[in-house]
Amino acid sequence: MLLTIDHGAVRELHLNRPPANALSPELIVALKQAVELAPQDGARALVLSGATGRFSAGLDVPLLLTLDRPAIAALWRELYGLLRALAISPIPIAAAITGHATAGGTVLPIFCDFRVAAHGEWKLGLNEVQVGLPLPPLIFAGLRRLVGAHQAERLAVGGLLISPDEAARIGLVDEVVPLDQVVSRALEWSRGLLALPVDAMAATRRRARADLVELFAASFDLELELVNATWWSPEAQTTLRVLVQRLARRA
Repeated sequence: MLLTIDHGAVRELHLNRPPANALSPELIVALKQAVELAPQDGARALVLSGATGRFSAGLDVPLLLTLDRPAIAALWRELYGLLRALAISPIPIAAAITGHATAGGTVLPIFCDFRVAAHGEWKLGLNEVQVGLPLPPLIFAGLRRLVGAHQAERLAVGGLLISPDEAARIGLVDEVVPLDQVVSRALEWSRGLLALPVDAMAATRRRARADLVELFAASFDLELELVNATWWSPEAQTTLRVLVQRLARRA
């Protein structure tokens, strides 16, 4: 599910869960552990990549609909733990968005340092509202930090999916490059940071990301209770099951 590729001091974590790199409980835990352990293994930067044409479709909704309440509660807690690991990582993280990145596929890059997306007919965005789920407060705060209040409202309330070019225009991603250059550009960006004076770069990075780290300073138990409740709401369950039926007919 997760391939580790070392490029010298930069470690690539490659999502490898075909066909859509959807986030299962096991993949979330594996990615969280890999992000946390990388600095201990000597990695000085990380690149998070996905399959050609499909970075990640977000949460594996068909699988999640088979889980009971305790399992769903555990899933959300692990997802928040993964976002925290990305946000507070002591080493820089670049997201190499290699294609479609919807819902959770956009959430992960929000908490990274740098985002480079593939040029093409791909879609990015937080379409949770379209499937009956309010965007969780923590994720909305991360989005607002990245694109500003107005664009965060527009994207989140409408559940919009947008092109890589529009994502770059509003700041959701930093750069758009040809598909075959996405990972190499993420590696180049990472090496550029590592070439800077180490202490000065690290101290400035900590200062720049302090507001993001602060999001995770307090307990989010109450928020997780809210997120769990909305997952089990009649509207969300109905909309999610309709979505799964539609996906099954396309398969």
